[in-house]
Amino acid sequence: MSEKKMNSSRRGHLKSLMLAIAKDLLEKEAADLITEKAAFIAENCPAPVLSGGLPELQEMLKKLAQTIDKVDEDRYDSEAKVKKTDKEIEDLKMKVVEIQGIKKPALKKVRMSADAMLQALLGTKHKAFMDFRANLKEVKKEVKEEEEVSDWHKNVDEQSGMDGRKKKFQSAKITKLVLVFKTTEDTE
Repeated sequence: MSEKKMNSSRRGHLKSLMLAIAKDLLEKEAADLITEKAAFIAENCPAPVLSGGLPELQEMLKKLAQTIDKVDEDRYDSEAKVKKTDKEIEDLKMKVVEIQGIKKPALKKVRMSADAMLQALLGTKHKAFMDFRANLKEVKKEVKEEEEVSDWHKNVDEQSGMDGRKKKFQSAKITKLVLVFKTTEDTE
């Protein structure tokens, strides 16, 4: 099938037909609504009986008050149900978000100097210049003195056993005697 373009007069005629049909449907819907409303009122709200005395009017007012209370209770119950379902919907939405997880946006890599960062943070009215490299502590390398590497086997052998302990005791005794001797010479 080949699609032919509609000329403007044909298009306008179809448009006016559609609008006329829609208008008829809206009028019919409004009339149906009025008849439904009248039927509901006739069913649920009987016509008031105004003939009679004061006690009959008071009885009618009591019945009206009871029906008003009943309608208010129903309205309150329905509002409570709506609030409860709204809360459940919100809880379910939160659970869905928790299950899906929060998607973090991809961060861009930004290269800025320290001065540019400070200017961005502090604004243009504060001009701060800091040389962070100058504030870094200088670490000096300590030169370790290398001790003479001696044969540790000899030291261990010399100080092991009673001979090693005797040598230590004698060397300590000799140093004390030398100190005592020097002090006595100085005093004389």
